[in-house]
Amino acid sequence: MKLLKHLFIGALFFTVSFSNAQVSVNLNIGTPPAWGPAGYADAHYYYLPDLEIYYDINASDYIYINSGKWLRSKRLPKKYGNYDLYNEYKVVLTDYRGNSPYDNYKTHKVKYGKGYKGKPQKTIGQKPGKGNNKEHKNNGHGNGKH
Repeated sequence: MKLLKHLFIGALFFTVSFSNAQVSVNLNIGTPPAWGPAGYADAHYYYLPDLEIYYDINASDYIYINSGKWLRSKRLPKKYGNYDLYNEYKVVLTDYRGNSPYDNYKTHKVKYGKGYKGKPQKTIGQKPGKGNNKEHKNNGHGNGKH
């Protein structure tokens, strides 16, 4: 009887342990913003050359330098309030996996200077109240067909 009791407890322990092992882990990985370039589901950071700042997709944070220190914010700094994230170029940093993309800031600033344009980008979502991206932008004249 004692052996049967120990087997039952062991089986119960094993079952509970095994069922806990089957629980899926749900990481809180951020969703790319609608203004982000399409086709880069595995990216962690964007570099915005015209602003010389970074965007952390997973944390939904802007990373920018202020008085010599790198800061994180959920919103763009006020001085960039009129910046159109849908129509400006974003460099997708696919080769960086750390937590401080600004460690490469000097390189990014030179390689992707203000006004940098790489290959055409299509945004993930549509600009509120507008069409999607520069490639398909209607200038307000005609029927919008290309």
